[in-house]
Amino acid sequence: MADVGASLLKLLREHMTPDPIPQPELIGLASPADKGDLSLSLFLYNILESGDNRQTRMVARGTDSIQFPPMTVNLYYLLTAHSSAELQSRIVDEHRILGRAMQVLYDNSVLRGPASVGTLAEAGEEVRVVMDTLTGEALTRMWNFADLPYRLSIGYVVGPVHIDSTRIKTTKRVTERDFRIQG
Repeated sequence: MADVGASLLKLLREHMTPDPIPQPELIGLASPADKGDLSLSLFLYNILESGDNRQTRMVARGTDSIQFPPMTVNLYYLLTAHSSAELQSRIVDEHRILGRAMQVLYDNSVLRGPASVGTLAEAGEEVRVVMDTLTGEALTRMWNFADLPYRLSIGYVVGPVHIDSTRIKTTKRVTERDFRIQG
């Protein structure tokens, strides 16, 4: 899961700097309530098991063991723009930031290869990035942070993400066959 967040950060930092965000460090993983000096925050607010992508086959690990199938989840992110511009231009600035983030995620709707990092890249896995259709009511409920005013945010679902099982079973492989035909 950490590598998915790091991959999203890498993608957004590469495509959103220097315009509309001047420095890559101003894009980060943080709650909108604890955003510090970020211009764009990505907040992982929910994780749900993905039954549609659940795997049932054991995974071979060498010649004498098999691993139980990985858990498959979808990650739910909230992207929020935070402009430090003057009041008259703050909203326009935040719209530009979110609009550009939406372009980047739409144009790169599958994280794979050089766009991914860590174990996600090593395993050659692909994850889809899809805008979530959050209602205004759902967004308002999520924004129930210690009396902070609501800021325009958008949701994304990223998945399927595989979390390896730690359960491994030792087995004996078939190493020889004996065929006998009787007539």
